[in-house]
Amino acid sequence: MAGGKIDRGVRKAELKTIRALLVDDHALFRESVARVLASEPDLEVQHCASIRDALPMLAQQPFDVVLLDHDLGSERASQFLPAARQMGFDGRVLVVTAWVSENEARRLMRQGVAGIFLKEAPLKELTATIRTIAAGGTLPDKRLAGASTQGGGAGQSAVPVFNERQRRVLRFVLAGLSNKEIAWRLQISESYVKAILQSLFQKTGVRTRGQLVRVAFEQYEDQL
Repeated sequence: MAGGKIDRGVRKAELKTIRALLVDDHALFRESVARVLASEPDLEVQHCASIRDALPMLAQQPFDVVLLDHDLGSERASQFLPAARQMGFDGRVLVVTAWVSENEARRLMRQGVAGIFLKEAPLKELTATIRTIAAGGTLPDKRLAGASTQGGGAGQSAVPVFNERQRRVLRFVLAGLSNKEIAWRLQISESYVKAILQSLFQKTGVRTRGQLVRVAFEQYEDQL
């Protein structure tokens, strides 16, 4: 019996500690998740609210994995890796986010993130994913894998193309016009404007008008 206890203690002591940095601008989420993760015997977790705060922490101490939110208010996940690599960070990056468009997901994967983990998943899955990432594995994005096999290859689905009516509605949205004002300008029904907006949401992978504005400026300016 005593021998069994000693064996378990030895195994725990032999666990390789994974040092993780959680970067998320929502304090309740960040503090709660960090507390739960830190309760694991092989995880040490620190956290901060922005990339601006994260970079000095990476310079001061080593981290194996960075858990990075995609939307950090005035910052985006795509800004992190170039800056972190430039200062010598060679750890893994897991984007932990509530949403991300397929186009932005491709950009992040090209930059070298190890995976994209959605916040709707259980914490138990996040813990397992962190261990996989730290060990050198990756988390495939199933949405991107599916898109690459449709229509003859990934190149055809990498960037959605807007038709002229979608472009005009999007320009009015960026100008701050309401659905009613857009309908009047285009001489169409308000319900038709809503339908066009829904098609824009689907093409860009966003859920709200605010996200659409942000993504349009960041990723589709050439189509405006």
